[in-house]
Amino acid sequence: MLQGWSKFEKGLLVVAVCIITGLSLYWGDTVLGILSSITGVVCVIMTAKGSRHCYIYGLINILLYIVISYWQEFYGEVMLNALYYLPMQFIGWCAWGKHIQQDGYVRPRRLSTKNQFVLLFISMVCIYIYGMFLSKIGGNLPYIDSISTVLSVIAMYLSVKRYMEQWVIWIVVNVVSILMWAIALMQGSNDMATLLMWSTYLCNSIYGFIKWNKESKQCMK
Repeated sequence: MLQGWSKFEKGLLVVAVCIITGLSLYWGDTVLGILSSITGVVCVIMTAKGSRHCYIYGLINILLYIVISYWQEFYGEVMLNALYYLPMQFIGWCAWGKHIQQDGYVRPRRLSTKNQFVLLFISMVCIYIYGMFLSKIGGNLPYIDSISTVLSVIAMYLSVKRYMEQWVIWIVVNVVSILMWAIALMQGSNDMATLLMWSTYLCNSIYGFIKWNKESKQCMK
């Protein structure tokens, strides 16, 4: 499963899992939160690598994360994961399986400049509309939740399609999610592992952008 990984990539995986597990145990996080965070971290690191196995760990992470988000009344996160992320794991597994190279990994591609601007406009409109909806049903931090939810939907689609631009969106999603869970922590939750998970996601998304941006340029030559 780790065939072809660099020392940095292996080290990132081991260090991330150890830090999240150790600090979560220290802060008394729940077993559910720790397992969700670990599987989530493994998933995103494997996604950055281009490994199809990311969808196996993603499936486990999503099921656990749904429960945690429901407890915190982040209904946008619940609906996103249950209605979209969950089926997309199966779709992604099949889609990536058609584009695996001889080294066992997929290769990224890029959106055109026109499609990038179209994507930006659609994102802004959907964030506003969904934020209004979450506000009406009494969700916690509705517009922050909306940004995380809408951009995650778009980024997941781009991920399944192997587009490099997914990482730009994931960076924004991760920053917003860190803010959302930090506020929840200050309001009395004990989901420290979830906050650490999103912080690790941010570091990985930056690495994923650098890696996929470089590889997608090479594929265009």
